[in-house]
Amino acid sequence: MTGTIKPKTIKNKTIFYSKLFSINLVTYPINHSVMNHVDNVQKGRYYKLNLILVQPKVGGVFKCKKCIINLFNRVYLFRPDKYEHSVTKIESGKRVLLSFALNI
Repeated sequence: MTGTIKPKTIKNKTIFYSKLFSINLVTYPINHSVMNHVDNVQKGRYYKLNLILVQPKVGGVFKCKKCIINLFNRVYLFRPDKYEHSVTKIESGKRVLLSFALNI
């Protein structure tokens, strides 16, 4: 009997959403990574405050060209519309974050 193993996907639960502000609970599984990118916005300034609730055992390191705030590698305030950011491959465990986004 043969079969394929379906890779685990990101779980993104929207807690609150409006045009200006949103809150999401995001879970990244093992073997996931986020390539280096900038988030496009149609207008205004875009800010994100990410609180890392669960750190992966290995990997899953957030990298940002310029953070406004980085507290203990668990709390990040940054401009995803202005500065490149990424997450290294999660090699063990999972990464869970609470993300607050503001577009003004």
